[in-house]
Amino acid sequence: MNHKKLKILFVSAEVEGFSKTGGLADAAKALPIELRNLGHDVKIITPFYRNINHREQAQHRFDLTLNTNSPRPDIQFEVHELTLDGIPVLTIDNAHYFDRAGLYGEDHHAYQDNGERFAFFCLASLQACEASGFVPDIIHCNDWHTALIPYLLKTRYEDSAHFSQSKTVLTIHNACYQGIFDKSQLNLIPEVSACMDERILENYNYINYLKTGVIYSDKINTVSPNYASELLTPLGSHGMHHHFVERIHDFEGILNGCDYNDWNPETDTLIPANFSADDLRGKVICKKGLQREVGLPESNNPIFGMVCRLTEQKGFGLLLPMLESVLKHSLQLVIVGSGDPAITGQLKAIATHFPNKFKFIDSYSEKLSHMVEAGSDFFVMPSLFEPCGLNQLYSFCYATLPLVRAVGGLKDTVLDYDQDPDNANGFVFYDPNPSQLLNLMRRALLLYVEHPEEMSRLKKQVMRSHFYWSNAAKHYDHLYHKAIYPQHNRKNGAALT
Repeated sequence: MNHKKLKILFVSAEVEGFSKTGGLADAAKALPIELRNLGHDVKIITPFYRNINHREQAQHRFDLTLNTNSPRPDIQFEVHELTLDGIPVLTIDNAHYFDRAGLYGEDHHAYQDNGERFAFFCLASLQACEASGFVPDIIHCNDWHTALIPYLLKTRYEDSAHFSQSKTVLTIHNACYQGIFDKSQLNLIPEVSACMDERILENYNYINYLKTGVIYSDKINTVSPNYASELLTPLGSHGMHHHFVERIHDFEGILNGCDYNDWNPETDTLIPANFSADDLRGKVICKKGLQREVGLPESNNPIFGMVCRLTEQKGFGLLLPMLESVLKHSLQLVIVGSGDPAITGQLKAIATHFPNKFKFIDSYSEKLSHMVEAGSDFFVMPSLFEPCGLNQLYSFCYATLPLVRAVGGLKDTVLDYDQDPDNANGFVFYDPNPSQLLNLMRRALLLYVEHPEEMSRLKKQVMRSHFYWSNAAKHYDHLYHKAIYPQHNRKNGAALT
């Protein structure tokens, strides 16, 4: 196969360094950089949100008009350009859709017009691409926010000379979020609201953006091989397994990488002291610094850390029932994150009963996230499902042992200590049961207390676990070329890379 250098349009609702709510933004920063490093010509498109970082550096490029093809007025929007490590980042600026306090919602409530907002973003992205003169070989879409682009290319833009050779790849970072909206939000794309294909317009009334992307994309992937396997099953697919099975020959899993420029204990400026696998003394300082930062007494007892959104997905239904039991042991626990008010309330209530053992910080800060990774002995991830997971990768960097449930990317990256002590990099449990999580934390505590030398060896060992974005980029390069040259595709089974 001729792996030529490609023109890649990377479209994402968020990009680390400019806007972020989760792991999508991390991938949307790191992957384009590595694709550029492979020699590809990459442009990124993302919304120009009110709170976008570096907005004062944005250079105005175009004033454009989106023809609504309806009685409603045409929509004026601007395109500004920023740069990410030398990569052009085109931003779509329309005050009605993007001049808001949040990216997708406020106060834990999604904006009611998110369907219309991101239908507009898909249309505006294609129009901005045309105006820029960039003719993409690949349009790389990410999650439901951009999943209408493959549909548009094969309908409205079917006869477009500009996109006649363009192929689409849809990366699913979390299939739980599908973008399901009433067809009234599709007025900007009347060909959808008038569609009589029930695969697209369910009950002729609702559209599932992600499902539409899966049906129309040339290639589809998700962010770990094991999560790809789970999406092919009724239990693990969030109700979409038959659509993934129908596209099995065009569907694969590519494991995310870790940005070691941001997560490196030898150079990290957000932690109290730097350290390496050859000299872990700085980690002891980081532990004491974390205790002081959150208000825990200094102690040699192990610290279990957790940084995440407070959602059921992250396993709080397993953690909360056993939390008071585990806190009776000689350990400390730090949880940082915000989200579901019901989970927040329960964590705050339990924290008041264990002031010297448990601190819950109802917010998120980059500094505290780094301090928890560097200062903890163990990092807890009891997820019900986890497409890839990034914190276990960060934990490896900081000699912090992840405790995970064997799902998605966690299963792909964490090897259990009892299964293979010589190569292990964490602790793993399987059943979504609070007692299983309690037993896992007790296993870790027992190793820490009774075998300190083995614990020290294991900390150094986990720092040798590396997952590079440069490796992921090579797999995406291969996927792009399979989209462009479909005759080279595998004929049997999904390619779970």
